[in-house]
Amino acid sequence: MTSFFALQAAPDASGTFAQQVVERDVADLPAGELLIRVQYSSLNFKDALSASGQRGVSRHYPHTPGIDAAGVVEHSSAAEFNEGDEVIVTGYDLGMNTAGGFGQYIRIPAGWAIKRPQGLSLRESMILGTAGLTAALCVDKLERAGLAPDDGPVLVTGATGGVGSIAVMLLSKLGYQVTAATGKAQESELLTRLGATQVIPRLELQAGSDRPLLREQWSGAVDTVGGDILFNVLKATQYGGSVACCGLTAGVEFQASVLPFILRGVNLLGVDSVELPLVVKASMWDKLSLQWKLPNLDDLVSEVGLAQLPEAIERILQGGQVGRILVRLD
Repeated sequence: MTSFFALQAAPDASGTFAQQVVERDVADLPAGELLIRVQYSSLNFKDALSASGQRGVSRHYPHTPGIDAAGVVEHSSAAEFNEGDEVIVTGYDLGMNTAGGFGQYIRIPAGWAIKRPQGLSLRESMILGTAGLTAALCVDKLERAGLAPDDGPVLVTGATGGVGSIAVMLLSKLGYQVTAATGKAQESELLTRLGATQVIPRLELQAGSDRPLLREQWSGAVDTVGGDILFNVLKATQYGGSVACCGLTAGVEFQASVLPFILRGVNLLGVDSVELPLVVKASMWDKLSLQWKLPNLDDLVSEVGLAQLPEAIERILQGGQVGRILVRLD
């Protein structure tokens, strides 16, 4: 048997969840056509929820989180993959109820993996990870709904987070005027460096929640936080504009009315990156490796090993993460 190291989350005798690095055997991994030696993963908010015992994310413990993984195929029983292929895996059940990318090996169905695009290294793919894929899906949906760079400023909420920071970079690269909203005023310089033309405090988006409509400001928006901030963004979106919604850190509910939709024709676009058909994921990864490839990804990443993950998990749960956390599995 091949042994490997993985981060494992489990409750103690009192029911409090903790994470520790443990040694496991490949034979204990679930069935699947692909055995992958993981080189990199990344830390997402969903991983932190799984690691802290949120049973709406992961039902069975002990458990290894990690919804992202990039590595090399060591064994394949699927015709479309060979030993030595470099692959990317994001979403589906990885890291939720299937042992995830915070382990040096994963075993998965072949239908969860795509071959690494030539324009991205494995490391770059995990700096992006699910966050980068989600940001790309948001921008793609906005442009399919008609958004263009000449339409006016585009808002990104939660702009210092993983999805938000990559959305700022991507929109800027595509020529948009980006307004970044954040609760971390001290990170304004970073957001400007990533491409934001304006940085506003999160509190500014919370004002006017008692009003049915707000002054039209945004030609479109990427909202990563949800809650009542999302509805205030909708109320301030220009006639015919669209808001792509992909997050819930500010809450899963908001007080709403139909007025932005029937008086201004505003569109609310839902974005999911988990159960998306693999062909759609592959097309987004191709874009991120070619015409949408982002320079200077190192500007928004910090690297950790398995031993440093518990501290990083606590930081993201407390709202302190900035940019992306890359996990090295070597």
